Amino acid sequence: QPQMFPGVAHFHTVRVAQPMGMWYSTEFLRNLMDIWELRGSGLTNMHGATGDIVLLGTSTPQLEEIFWELTHNMGVDLGGSGSNLRTPASCMGMSRCEYACYDTQELCYNLTLEYQDELHRPAFPYKFKFKFDGCPNGCVAAIARSDLGFLGTLKGPIKINQEVVAAYVGGEIAPNAGAHAGRDWGKFDIQKEVVDLCPSKCLSYEGGKLIMDHKECVRCMHCINTMPQALKIGDERGVSIFCGAKAPILDGPQMGSLLVPFIEVNKDDDYQGIKDIIEGVWDWWMEEGK
Repeated sequence: QPQMFPGVAHFHTVRVAQPMGMWYSTEFLRNLMDIWELRGSGLTNMHGATGDIVLLGTSTPQLEEIFWELTHNMGVDLGGSGSNLRTPASCMGMSRCEYACYDTQELCYNLTLEYQDELHRPAFPYKFKFKFDGCPNGCVAAIARSDLGFLGTLKGPIKINQEVVAAYVGGEIAPNAGAHAGRDWGKFDIQKEVVDLCPSKCLSYEGGKLIMDHKECVRCMHCINTMPQALKIGDERGVSIFCGAKAPILDGPQMGSLLVPFIEVNKDDDYQGIKDIIEGVWDWWMEEGK
């Protein structure tokens, strides 16, 4: 009903590249909203399912004005759309989270700048998305929501502080960082709530100590999430790379397949090892992709 809602009669949608980790200043948000109240519908999606800031609905004469305001006055780029590289997205990583196995924001920013042309000049057979999760908790759903997903992981053993484990068992520290403290769930039961829920059965609780068979650990993060002060991620850290997640309507959602089990994230060589993998995938996909 364009006569009732003239601001969205043409309904152009504008994607804006979000800052890495989706950190905002209030000034940035106010400036963005001022532009959109003036030149668009005022409706936003913070954020789209793949990460972008999505500004919903404007008219054709406003498009160049919006592009100019965003890029020249706010210093923010447009997001990717169409058959090209979609805007890469990362979790907050080391800026906020002690579980991060690599600097998600730095890698995401580096690759965004490296492949900026692929964001805006459609050349691919179909859209292509990077996402960067700092650890297996997967806060931006890299395994499920990206064509090439980067998942922080660890090789070495998880560190266990037995004294703090005892404090959890004794009720001195609330499990799950107090996240479920709104109800009385009863006394913390480490056997029931941690050991029995380990998917690879690598944990046991014997003689007041939590024992882990590190070779069997699949790094699901459940034990760390439940007792974050007692268990910490190991020191040998890197990323696993997953390829090809998609959500086809008839077949249903499909997780990415493990392409690279472990690679170190090396900022010193400008992430060249990771870029070689990306470009190798693209070389094949540009020829064979449907």
